[in-house]
Amino acid sequence: MALLYCHDTAIYIQTTIVFEVRERNKRDYFLSQGLKNKNLDCILLEQLVPKATLPVSVHPEVAGSVDMSQPLYWDRLDTPLPDRAYKEVLTAADKSLKQKEKGPWSQLSKEEKIALYRVTFRQTYAEMKQPSAEWKTVMGGVFFFLGFTGLVVWWQAAYVYPERPRTFTDEWKAKQLKRMLDMRINPIEGFSSKWDYEKGQWK
Repeated sequence: MALLYCHDTAIYIQTTIVFEVRERNKRDYFLSQGLKNKNLDCILLEQLVPKATLPVSVHPEVAGSVDMSQPLYWDRLDTPLPDRAYKEVLTAADKSLKQKEKGPWSQLSKEEKIALYRVTFRQTYAEMKQPSAEWKTVMGGVFFFLGFTGLVVWWQAAYVYPERPRTFTDEWKAKQLKRMLDMRINPIEGFSSKWDYEKGQWK
């Protein structure tokens, strides 16, 4: 934001300028935009912000983004040929092997063939199919949380929850059942219809 004072018009002009990040002189930028006029002897009283910068992440620990439009490499059983080779930057030894690769492969040793394979691929199919021990970690975590949950439930039942109400006792339930039968609750198709009042037993 710049503050311009013009002698001829004696007014303040407040302008906001948004520009692309470039290595250019600020005064040249103003001249290219035509802000200096012979009829108006304008004096720049306040300079612009020294230099516009691209947005910087407030979390420097976050990894940079990946350009998904570029060919990527990954090891997948259903993709035998990834978009690009595993190694993008070759060492001197790798470059030497790539040159020997153009010749007869019968002149290459077993170790050189394996090294050439590792330049293009990170894992073999046998390595990708090899089972891992990750399931042990998963099952250990599951049993840990189950055990911790059981301890919390036991602690609540022992020290937090109050005693069971007396209506939960077998004696109270028997009296409640007799009371419902005496009141003939739902005598047509419900509870009392299943009781034989003459014999005093369930039908």
